[in-house]
Amino acid sequence: MRILVVEDEERVRNLLRKVLRRHHYAVDVAVDGAEGEYLAKTNDYDAIILDLRLPRQNGWVTCQHLRAEQVSTPILMLTALDDVDHRIEGLDCGADDYLGKPFHEGELLARLRSLIRRQSIAARTAKISAADLVVDLSSHRVERAGQTISLTAKEYALLEYFILNKGKVLTRGMIMEHVWDLNFDPQSNVVDAYVKLLRQKIDKGFEPQLIHTVRGIGYRFSEEVES
Repeated sequence: MRILVVEDEERVRNLLRKVLRRHHYAVDVAVDGAEGEYLAKTNDYDAIILDLRLPRQNGWVTCQHLRAEQVSTPILMLTALDDVDHRIEGLDCGADDYLGKPFHEGELLARLRSLIRRQSIAARTAKISAADLVVDLSSHRVERAGQTISLTAKEYALLEYFILNKGKVLTRGMIMEHVWDLNFDPQSNVVDAYVKLLRQKIDKGFEPQLIHTVRGIGYRFSEEVES
């Protein structure tokens, strides 16, 4: 799981990073709203912890921009302004939950798990398609051109991560973190090996090809023909 922390106060930022890493989350940090917005738009996160009072661009504006750009990543708003009016304003701008400072580590983690779980349940209520490939996120049934395709649990997890991020360039490190919940080992070829297996099942004998190699970076899942 990968979390983005947007927090300008160094002490709180370091505490959040320490707590999250201790519970096996991968963590990226930003120190102002503009940087946080950029990272949220260009990377794939399971949740965002967003401070309200930020330099350059406050949390309200950052949250509004992300929702306007259709970034649906769950947002936990974090602030010392713990009155009802600020809670309402934070939720109205598109945040999913609100946590006041100072916070208890256990409550932070519980709220984060709840947000990620709700997002996962919502995502699994639909079928997603790419070209003639259809993935049922509820039953884990996969078909291409009307043919049922049998996948192992890890192959399915890899395909689900690809199709939920259709069109995005995914690094090998991102894939390792989300599919295997491990930090990326540059000496390991496990990602490439599983991509090869998945290609054999969902791309071989079909057009267009859906899994594209982005040289030196990773992969991109798209029905668009690569030039």
